[in-house]
Amino acid sequence: MIESPYQPSPDRYDDGMVYRRAGRSGVLLPAFSLGMWHNFGSGQAFSNVQRMAHYAFDRGITHFDLANNYGPAYGTAEENFGRLMERSFRPYRDEMFIATKAGYDMWPGPYGNWGSRKYLTASLDQSLRRMKLDYVDIFYSHRHDPETPLEETLQALVDIRRGKALYVGLSRYPLEAARFAFRYLAERDVPCLLFQDRYNIFSRQPETSGVLSLSAASGSGFVAFSPLAQGLLTGRYLDGIPQDSRMAAGRSLQREVLTDAMLERLRALNDIARQRGQTLAEMALAWLLRDKRVTSVIVGASSAAQIEDNLRALENASFSDDELARIDALSRE
Repeated sequence: MIESPYQPSPDRYDDGMVYRRAGRSGVLLPAFSLGMWHNFGSGQAFSNVQRMAHYAFDRGITHFDLANNYGPAYGTAEENFGRLMERSFRPYRDEMFIATKAGYDMWPGPYGNWGSRKYLTASLDQSLRRMKLDYVDIFYSHRHDPETPLEETLQALVDIRRGKALYVGLSRYPLEAARFAFRYLAERDVPCLLFQDRYNIFSRQPETSGVLSLSAASGSGFVAFSPLAQGLLTGRYLDGIPQDSRMAAGRSLQREVLTDAMLERLRALNDIARQRGQTLAEMALAWLLRDKRVTSVIVGASSAAQIEDNLRALENASFSDDELARIDALSRE
């Protein structure tokens, strides 16, 4: 059967999506971005990858977040994104903000990991080939490399920005390395557009370390990933561990996390969400958007229905002082 050409929704920018400015820049990003860490690689049917990506774009999600080793297997999320570009997204490339990264293990040998100029440059070249792109909108140093001189990593970003990426970003840098990086890049007229870090109700390190405030003061936007704490804040674990869950399989969420005390906290948070007319996941996502320093929140998905559920968080993203105080107390126990 011949597949009909993709026609995005004509209402994609009038369907409730909110766009936030990335720091002191001209870039607006959707409040929610589609993360392609899992469920977009070789382990997923391409028909579902396409369904999710099309649904996201139809709902105003213009920011697609990838990295060189997203899959599984390594590189296959980018390969599938390249298939999307070839099959349906090419006419809409200029409506999209596409991100990729390098910094974690990608290929064997001494040049396929961390933060050297050789690795970052070669990795981006490979990513562009896989994604069938001439350039990415933003290229990130995916993590701080404690062994490579920071100047080498950052100068590679400066040089990459001259032809293969419109903007550069940093992910998961410790505070002092981030401070140095923001200054180094700004002095070379290549300001850091976005800083990424894990941030959710249970993981508030960007607040406590000061990196969230530093990003804002440096003119950088902030993008939160793992907003649902690897699924802990989805509501799936309120009655124990489902057999088909990530925790049951031991993938990125361990059984030891779900102590009796944690279960009590989850149920108390769920009570607050119910009082707000939301699911626990919707409230957890909305909670991140309460802070105007957060430019966008990366959501993953295994189905279009999950993306639809996540977008409902936009329907109630304001909190009373009492709600914030109760969530704050539960997040820090």
